[in-house]
Amino acid sequence: MFQRLFRQDVLVTSLFRNFLLAERIMRSANCSPISYPLLPPTHQHHMWDAWDMAAEICLSKLPQLITDPNARFQPSPFFAEQLTAFEVWLDHGSESKKPPEQLHIVLQALLSQSHRFRALVLLGRFLEMGPWAVDLALSVGIFPYVLKLLQTSAMEFRQILVLIWTKILSLDKTCQVDLVKEGGHAYFISFLENLDAYPEQQRAMAAFVLSIIMDGHRTGQVACINAGLIDVCLRLLQPENPQDAQTEPLLLQWLCLCLGKLWEDFPEAQLLGLQSNAPEIVMCLLSKPQPEIRASAVFALGNLLDMASAPSNGTDDDEKMKAEINVVRNLMQLSSDGSPLVRSEVAIALTRFALGHNKHLKYVAAEYWRPQTNSLLKSPPSLANISNPGNVYSPNSILQSSSDLVSHIGPLLRVGSDRSVTGRDVRISTSSPIATNSIMHGSPKSDDSSQHSDSGILLRDNTSNGGLSYTKSRPVDSVIYSQFISTMCSVAKDPYPKIATIGRRALSVIGVEHVVMRNTRYNSVVGHQGETSAPSSNFGIARSSSWFDMNSGNFLKAFRTPPVSPPQHDCLTGLRRVCSMEFRPHPVNSPEGLADPLLSSAAAPSNAELSIIPQSTIYNWSCGHFSMPLLTDSEDNEEVNARREERERIALDCIAKCQRSSACKMTSQITSWDTRFESGTKAALLLPFSPIVIAADENEQIRVWNYDDVLPVNSFENHKLSNRGLSKLLLINELDESLVLAASSDGNVRIWKNFNQRGGQKLVTAFSSVKGHRAAGRNIVIDWQQQSGYLYASGDMSSILVWDLEKEQLLSTIESPADSAISALSASQVRSGHFAAGFADGSVRIFDVHTPDRLVYMARPHAPRTEKVVGIGFQPGFDPYKIVSASQAGDIQFLDVRRAAEPYLTIEAHRGSLTALAIHRHAPVVASGS
Repeated sequence: MFQRLFRQDVLVTSLFRNFLLAERIMRSANCSPISYPLLPPTHQHHMWDAWDMAAEICLSKLPQLITDPNARFQPSPFFAEQLTAFEVWLDHGSESKKPPEQLHIVLQALLSQSHRFRALVLLGRFLEMGPWAVDLALSVGIFPYVLKLLQTSAMEFRQILVLIWTKILSLDKTCQVDLVKEGGHAYFISFLENLDAYPEQQRAMAAFVLSIIMDGHRTGQVACINAGLIDVCLRLLQPENPQDAQTEPLLLQWLCLCLGKLWEDFPEAQLLGLQSNAPEIVMCLLSKPQPEIRASAVFALGNLLDMASAPSNGTDDDEKMKAEINVVRNLMQLSSDGSPLVRSEVAIALTRFALGHNKHLKYVAAEYWRPQTNSLLKSPPSLANISNPGNVYSPNSILQSSSDLVSHIGPLLRVGSDRSVTGRDVRISTSSPIATNSIMHGSPKSDDSSQHSDSGILLRDNTSNGGLSYTKSRPVDSVIYSQFISTMCSVAKDPYPKIATIGRRALSVIGVEHVVMRNTRYNSVVGHQGETSAPSSNFGIARSSSWFDMNSGNFLKAFRTPPVSPPQHDCLTGLRRVCSMEFRPHPVNSPEGLADPLLSSAAAPSNAELSIIPQSTIYNWSCGHFSMPLLTDSEDNEEVNARREERERIALDCIAKCQRSSACKMTSQITSWDTRFESGTKAALLLPFSPIVIAADENEQIRVWNYDDVLPVNSFENHKLSNRGLSKLLLINELDESLVLAASSDGNVRIWKNFNQRGGQKLVTAFSSVKGHRAAGRNIVIDWQQQSGYLYASGDMSSILVWDLEKEQLLSTIESPADSAISALSASQVRSGHFAAGFADGSVRIFDVHTPDRLVYMARPHAPRTEKVVGIGFQPGFDPYKIVSASQAGDIQFLDVRRAAEPYLTIEAHRGSLTALAIHRHAPVVASGS
């Protein structure tokens, strides 16, 4: 009722406002004014007291003005006093308290030029209090006031107006229509391109406002294009002088998101972006250390891909095709990025490409099953060679390159018709590409198919009289199609469940229906879609906090480094911190993660295909930043700080106690219990400062116990995929909110939080630590360095991969100087970037990732024996030069790298078959097992 009478129409508003005043005056004369609709009586409301006082103050000045013509009129202090009262409320008010009565008057103060700036600042402070404040301000009619202020040219209002509109649009984007109608987009574009006048973080707010104006709003997209937004954003993304200070990461992120919204589902804008060399400019951001920037750049590039790319002859169309293929080639290189946020955007972008090129991709996938000679069978295309353009634009090469898919795709399960009239299961034989009435479990054309039986594919084909029909169109790069299918098969097996679901949807678009996991629980793949999701419904991702700090709610503070020696006063300063951001996944039409099995074979995507594209994760998650306080830095809650300080005090006491201990009583058993693992305990982990032990079996079932009372605390599966096998359990953040890192034998790493809460575990991040090195086998070795935030991984491969988990990025690849495989890894907890590696030939090497040569020490302490090193580690304490190495032969060697390659102490611990070595982090204790 209030909105209808006082906000929707200017004349009706004036009429009813006058009615309220008439009721106030006429009631005193025993008259009763009537309105329709009937309004509640307001003539005795206490707010009239303020009105009466303001009227009396004005009237009291009339005698002086009448008697003294030279008297100077003093404006009424009413608005100033009301703004002061509102400011007092801001200092002490909150959502739980009574709303400020002065809010309506603050809006009226915006009409007064003398009070406008102060009113805007106070209004901005009020909107900073949260979405409830924005909602309240909109309900009392803030919108028309701040909309008209966009027409002013006063420079002092610009920054606070950008903040106010940022807050409004973070809650309600429906204002975009009126903003464009009033030309408000030009105001924010002008603000964005002004390099010197405004801070970069505030220009990021302007980019956010522009992205909201264009979000799902074609009129807004057209208006921004006509105002030159593409050129403005691209100019800001590439500084004229590389020596200039680095652009604020938040601004880079929102420039990319703004461009992505400008190009989203708008072919004309996509063409303008390609002609403006936008791909080359945006692709430079794909290597940025902040995962948010990389994901935003992928979002922008993905929206450059036209989903309805019906081929047509012409030079412009060829150039567009080449540009799109170049974009896809670069995106595929990020399919193994360390950040699930980035990989999610890559998967979504590649799904768009699959929709635009589904006819060619279906043909490449189906052509593999044509009878070919063995000379045509090749190994799958390597993703490392994606950057090489290779031979392009040969239609006949599609037939040959399609055979590249054999070793990655694996056996077909079924080939069905694309047509909605019939759907049939058919057998594929060596004599005919299409046969009927059976299901095939293996490739008839490759002896290597048995090596890849962990995956299966449901293909759909277009058949005509028993043969494949394919309408030839403009020649395209066939190599990129085979590489694309190979990449999406890898994405469909991503360790993060939601990314794997997106990968399977992309495969369904091109007729590859389902990547089958070899697991007895998922044998019924045909007709049943097994969901591989984590127990948590939230997409929690470890985030870098380099440009803003989110220290509220359930967000984690990570990488708290514990001391490794006698406590010092400054041992806990300068610690690395990372925030885990959680955002909600967006609903898609297919709840089980796969598309409708009957997809159109037309070049343009059908409604069914469009419906399976998941919404971007990075955009909606990034919008959440602007609903938080922006004017003041958020600080840790005092209670959280108190708990952290208490944990650190307990940790320091425990470490000091360990290092003062002169005798260790290892003969007394504390407790024992049955773990109830069917395949035995594969890995175990003790928490250093609490009576918690974590264990896992070969099937990657993780269980947590409190060993004081021998009670189970929690139990959960590391994942639900078919490939099982655990390599190691590691603890991240000894002194803070601890995380558990579970490394699988295939190199996949998953990090869990809340693991000691029954049913409360949540997957923080997951990625492949061996980054596509299929030769790594199932002998993955891995270790974590708390001080630097580095994760080291290797195995049956010729290199060691160093990951920076704060950046969620591969930091370095160190080529192994030895011919044998790496069998043990240990990171120094004293010197950042130092780690030791033991090899299968019995040698030991120490590396430093910060030095050019990397290798800093090499020895063969177990000579003349040649058994592999099964355990290696740095001795506890401050001394980073002493290491311990144990070989399979049973000897344990103690080395000082400063002296010589010969060990200074040898212990014959076992007579052969030593299998494990453990070194205490803080106390001089070494344990071995056989």
